[in-house]
Amino acid sequence: MGAHVDHKLSGPVEGALAGGGDPATSPLYVFGPFLKLLVAGGVASICFGAAVWLAVFTVVTVSAMYWLVMHWIPDGSGGSGLNEEEFGGWAVKINASITVIEYTLTFLVSVAALVTFIADRYPALNQHLMGMPLRTYVAVLLTLAVGFAVNLGPKISARLFGPATAAVLLLLWAMILATIWRFGFHLPSIHWEAFAPKNLHYTLGGYARILALMTGIEIFANLVAAYQGTAAERANKAFGSLLIIMGTTSLTMLIVGPAIHDLSNPLNPEVSVFTQTMDKLLPHPLPYVGTLIGIAVLLSAAAASAQGIQNLSLGLRYRHYIPAWLGERNRFQVADRPVWLQVLVCVVCFIIFGTLEETYLALYAAGVFILLSLTGWAAVKRLLRHYREEGKTYLLFTILGTGLAALLTTGATLIIFEERFMEGAWCYFILVPVLYFIFGYVRKRLGAPGKIEDRLGSLIVSSTLPPDLNEKLYAGVKFENILVPLDQSPYAELTLAPAQTMARHYDGTVYLLTVLSDKEVPADEPGTSLLTSKQDSAREYLDDVVADMSVGGYKVETMIRIGNPAEEIGKVAKSGLIDLVIMTTHGRSRISRMLISSVTTEVIFQTTPPLLVIRPTDDWRSNRTRFKRLLVCLDGSDVAEQVLPYVHELSIKFDSEVILLTVPEGSDSDHFPETASKYLEGISAALQNKGVKSRYMVTGSGPVQTILEVCKGESADLIMMVSHGRGGTARQEHVKLGSIVDSVLQQTPCPVFLVSAR
Repeated sequence: MGAHVDHKLSGPVEGALAGGGDPATSPLYVFGPFLKLLVAGGVASICFGAAVWLAVFTVVTVSAMYWLVMHWIPDGSGGSGLNEEEFGGWAVKINASITVIEYTLTFLVSVAALVTFIADRYPALNQHLMGMPLRTYVAVLLTLAVGFAVNLGPKISARLFGPATAAVLLLLWAMILATIWRFGFHLPSIHWEAFAPKNLHYTLGGYARILALMTGIEIFANLVAAYQGTAAERANKAFGSLLIIMGTTSLTMLIVGPAIHDLSNPLNPEVSVFTQTMDKLLPHPLPYVGTLIGIAVLLSAAAASAQGIQNLSLGLRYRHYIPAWLGERNRFQVADRPVWLQVLVCVVCFIIFGTLEETYLALYAAGVFILLSLTGWAAVKRLLRHYREEGKTYLLFTILGTGLAALLTTGATLIIFEERFMEGAWCYFILVPVLYFIFGYVRKRLGAPGKIEDRLGSLIVSSTLPPDLNEKLYAGVKFENILVPLDQSPYAELTLAPAQTMARHYDGTVYLLTVLSDKEVPADEPGTSLLTSKQDSAREYLDDVVADMSVGGYKVETMIRIGNPAEEIGKVAKSGLIDLVIMTTHGRSRISRMLISSVTTEVIFQTTPPLLVIRPTDDWRSNRTRFKRLLVCLDGSDVAEQVLPYVHELSIKFDSEVILLTVPEGSDSDHFPETASKYLEGISAALQNKGVKSRYMVTGSGPVQTILEVCKGESADLIMMVSHGRGGTARQEHVKLGSIVDSVLQQTPCPVFLVSAR
């Protein structure tokens, strides 16, 4: 078995440090707008305690709701509790739209608050350089740094930002203990006058502002997929992380909150209330240490929001709401492209709108409350269904508590939209429909994902391979006529060695094809000297290649065509004469080793015969194959099985060893690895019955990197796969090449045998 690197989180503490930066930082900035409202209204002594206790009660009930959500939706797409199976496709699109906006705003607010925190100590950051404040340059650089760090994987993020989250937790506990030491243990008092008509507006307004302490609580629902273990184990670990963070935050609200009220002046615009309190409560130099911790943990909050985007994109990818390439994992097993897109948006916002957190707070708070409200009502609906099905009494109490939390968060949502509609909350009425349309458009183009587990389950129960596969597996496919397109470049000539190998074993004929692009020769003047010159050059080139091959006794034919290279190659390949096409990923127009040429991609898309694709590199292993160790990639779909007849043929002809590989990703089922193993066991047994040496592997968490790692670890000299896998062939009109295949072709250490999906 090839080596596989596990980049997932191991437990609640590691998860709290990796993803808890956002909610852990909330005490650093929520008290400012909260106290400013109450002090300016002259009602702080009356409304303070009621607002804080309402917020803490909401934290408790919403945390309980998220325990349910984490167990219901373990694939990382459950930030709002709306899942497709329970509520339909509209729920996923609404959830994803709001969550994407909210995570981006979390990033914006965290970095903006960070530079404000720095400016508390270094006012020079407010000066301008080339027409832009210095703090903007700092924000942009930090944004890029966070994006780079997060894309190194959750374990790296935990190492880089985890200490910052741990430090802010220690800071909060230091503030808690210092408050108890100096003032004793006193919790905020609830004055019932806070709910009188003349004070209710301030109480609810303060409650809505301080409830921002719940920002980032949904990050743990989206982080479930990043933990190790079964779905239930991942959910329990994520909930443990949530308790660590939200428990500390709630105690800070209740114990340190009154000290912040007594020691700070919220009307002072120069220094934040938390910094003022640190300066008065902690001995020197601890306040400055606290500032450094605040800076570091705000970076971790931005990182946590980027991680949320990563995990959300994985869930959306497998549900076909975003293109596969957008949710594709990098070599660190995380989806990096959504993070870079988020970074780009944030950089543009900082340059255009500035780096004051107040600029983004209204829109930020509105998104928080929308998500919490959706979570509440989604949980109530699901609990009601469970009660109707099971009739258990304890569910009634759960429904009552969840319903109360939903009412509280919905009330906060209405308050914030009423107060801050013109300050930016109106943007949701534009951004959400736009994203909703985009997700729906992609889903319509790609179609609904198939249920691989259902298909494999039925195959295992019946203990047989699919009838059509049984017929085709030993259909006796041959490779007697081999097409080799040549564009007169040394890269294209790398196909000649494997072509000779195939021709030698099958006593076949090699057809050398050169296409003169119609963009390079006059279309309306066939007798021109330019056309004649290019044809003569191409004929001379092919004659020279034929002369070399004829020495070895190979049967060779040549063809020269004029037109679009991909189209002409496709016409010859689909003429009924050709059994195999051998091409390189790069030809004469090669620009980068990271890009597959458009000609190769177009041929892959349109060709019925299989292709043997060579990736030119400095390593000879990528250019040659002995067909002795075949790595066959299957995902459980009937489309992917179209490669098996060719696997059987090559393994018999070359006495090859076959390694069947399935990467257990994109399934919510804890039993999928076991099911996939039984599925591969059946195919392996069928091959062995025909004298083929075969074994199988179910491993990994990122298809591309796992395929490449196993290929290197097993010293495979040929990867065999189909152009489109479980995503199906219906999307071929829009997606010419599956994202996994595309990435494998860009990085493969050996040739790839590719079957165009039908």
